[in-house]
Amino acid sequence: MSLVILAVGNPSRGDDALGPLLMEELERQAPQGVHLVSDFQLQPEHALDLHGRTLALFIDAGTGTPAPFEFRELKPAAGHAVSSHAFTPSEVLQVYEALHGHPAPPAFLLCVRGEDFILGEPLSASAGQNLEAARRQLQACLATPAAGHWRELLSAT
Repeated sequence: MSLVILAVGNPSRGDDALGPLLMEELERQAPQGVHLVSDFQLQPEHALDLHGRTLALFIDAGTGTPAPFEFRELKPAAGHAVSSHAFTPSEVLQVYEALHGHPAPPAFLLCVRGEDFILGEPLSASAGQNLEAARRQLQACLATPAAGHWRELLSAT
């Protein structure tokens, strides 16, 4: 199993720091063989990070996300033009398939609910609580990094 985790968010924008905060923890304790990628937003180039991987996890914060988080499997989907500066995880998967001519690895999204994305603000109290729940979900994923196991986790969330 070759896992890539892509966390996106801006630590200077309040609850948008949820992805980077989880990534900081992963950088200290990620299992061997896990490839970690962190950025402010997804770009078409992130499709290259999926190459040679058998499983992918995208981590982000969202305002319309059910609390405390959403965990779901992703499918490739066309969207913005390739010159766009902000991609969804599904669009990254679509770019991967267009580049390589074969299906992207199984991919999942862990989107943590945020409330306040104002520049210069700290993490909100509710986002802090949601972060704790997301941390437990992430640990459950890392305990068995396999698409089949993660699909079983979907029914538990």
